[in-house]
Amino acid sequence: MITHTVLGLETSCDETAASVVRLDADGEVTVLSSVIASQIDEHAPFGGVVPEIAARAHVESIDAIAGEAMRQAGVGYQDLTGVAATAGPGLVGGVMVGLSFGKAVSLARGLPLVAVNHLEGHAVSARLGAAVAYPFLLLLVSGGHCQLLEVEGVGACRRLGSTIDDAAGEAFDKIAKAMGLPYPGGPALEKLAEGGEAERFPLPRALLGRETMDFSFSGLKTAAARMADKIDEGDRRDLAASVQEAIARQLAERSDRAMAAYAERYPGERRFVVAGGVAANRHVRARLQAVAEKRGFSFTAPPLAYCTDNAAMIALAGAERLALGIHDGLDAVARPRWPLDQAAALSNPTHAPGRKGAKA
Repeated sequence: MITHTVLGLETSCDETAASVVRLDADGEVTVLSSVIASQIDEHAPFGGVVPEIAARAHVESIDAIAGEAMRQAGVGYQDLTGVAATAGPGLVGGVMVGLSFGKAVSLARGLPLVAVNHLEGHAVSARLGAAVAYPFLLLLVSGGHCQLLEVEGVGACRRLGSTIDDAAGEAFDKIAKAMGLPYPGGPALEKLAEGGEAERFPLPRALLGRETMDFSFSGLKTAAARMADKIDEGDRRDLAASVQEAIARQLAERSDRAMAAYAERYPGERRFVVAGGVAANRHVRARLQAVAEKRGFSFTAPPLAYCTDNAAMIALAGAERLALGIHDGLDAVARPRWPLDQAAALSNPTHAPGRKGAKA
């Protein structure tokens, strides 16, 4: 195995990001640079991400962001062994920007291109801060995705459970919006919840009576939004704490079931990884870490800087594939939908596949 130095590009939602990551022959990972241009100010007036605005902002900033990542890393294009770009899933207008830029670099510099699944980037993100061996149990929990996966190796994921409606991060954001909190809602709700009484407001618990590893947050979201319309200003802290605890509890319960099943398949490989933007929530982390300790699993989460969307995780996913001799052609397509476990998405879909394919 040779050392790989990879430029990563991430444009799947509302951050334009570029990073240079080095994967040594012994498996050691070094992040040489990680640059992110946020679009929070552009989307804040609308209370959420507007796809057309996001795509336009990516076009305007991708060249400068990639250049800054190269400058901070202290490398030139001649020092790279490959370029990796998110090819989906995500807002397809944004995905096309980063993937097209990656193709241009690949063509102009004669570098291999890796079209990376954004979710695979999250799956390996914990390896940016710690040495996590395969296989491991993964809880991927973000604004758009919520699923439990057995990760056996590079690109080898088996789905254990997934949300049947909303993702946990989506529930955080939409409830925060109903409470009048600023965008982005998840961090604002977490801050408001500090010191609140988490048992004050009874909130529905999804899929009770079913021994499932699937998630559901739509009922919780609706109930909390209705409560937000009726409570006084002084009750907002308690409602925020109750919402946060309800989401953390469901994540912990499903993870507990997944650990029990995983331990039967991999009795000597008890590693639990939590990734995605919601992994930055301290209360959620604490609840999940307690479950892992109870089950005898190690607990690993990415450094906070790599929980939300970033290009370092895309560069690492690309480097791991290049190390196995895997790369893509210039005909790689941008995908709005791209499940990690394609077989499960087709044979046992949580959502009916549409014109653009099965959901993640």
